[in-house]
Amino acid sequence: MGLAVSLILVAAGAILAWGITDEPEGLNLDAIGAILIVIGIVGFALSLLLWRTWWGPGYFGRATYVEGGPARPWSGGWSRRRTTYVEDEEPPPPGPPPPPP
Repeated sequence: MGLAVSLILVAAGAILAWGITDEPEGLNLDAIGAILIVIGIVGFALSLLLWRTWWGPGYFGRATYVEGGPARPWSGGWSRRRTTYVEDEEPPPPGPPPPPP
């Protein structure tokens, strides 16, 4: 559960707990709202605790270097973009003009 889903659950729980005044028969909206608020707060706290760094995921990405092979980027999902440089070859020098018909 991410931060956005947690905040949506807290908002939906607050609406059910304090925003709706009608009580349907056999359904306690205050209890459902309180449960959603608690689940949202717990999800929000866990999302913050399990976040890789406070500056966002992958800010301090690590790379694993293998001797004799290419560098393997950090496998957490965020890595540096690869840049490809293409060098054009020079065209061959122009030859003699074609013979006239």
